[in-house]
Amino acid sequence: MVESLTPMDQAIWVAKSLFDRGKTSGSTANLSFRHQDGIYITGSGTCFGFLTPDSFALIDETGAHAGDIAPSKEYPLHTALYKQRPNIQAIIHTHSFYSVLWSCLPHENHQDVIPAYTPYLRMRLGSVCLVPYAPPGSEELFALFSERISNTNGYLLANHGPIAGGSDILSAFYALEEFEEGARIAWSLRNESSANTITL
Repeated sequence: MVESLTPMDQAIWVAKSLFDRGKTSGSTANLSFRHQDGIYITGSGTCFGFLTPDSFALIDETGAHAGDIAPSKEYPLHTALYKQRPNIQAIIHTHSFYSVLWSCLPHENHQDVIPAYTPYLRMRLGSVCLVPYAPPGSEELFALFSERISNTNGYLLANHGPIAGGSDILSAFYALEEFEEGARIAWSLRNESSANTITL
């Protein structure tokens, strides 16, 4: 049972599951989890399909690290969320297909960007907050994200992808799965509605 694995082994299992099912590709995703007094985060340029314990950097809340593995360049997204939401103990960020599609649309309500057509989106994440676009890895993106952290576990980076947090790595994984499913349902219903609209 995956629940009986160590946090590190759970993180590796989660990453491989996401990679094997096409929820991420190449080296475009990152994840982290708190353990004891530090934060383990996937290293820069690592691939979710081939992680080992040596693929992780150990950092503190400032991003300082020791050893040869440099953390993902997007570590400030993780540290900002940990700092402002102490109940969150693990974070996953991917470029999963339907979430990215949804992130490219215009949205009026940035505080609740994915319609909760089923109850599970709210149960796992709360509302999903949209973060305006800024280049990946940029100080502008980190600032925009930090300004929008609220009492929710789900954030959608515009034209970029989802961030999901949880009380542990499996909770973050389940939240991310529901995030992507919610975006898939919203996208499918939007397209069905458009197809059924008759223009006179």
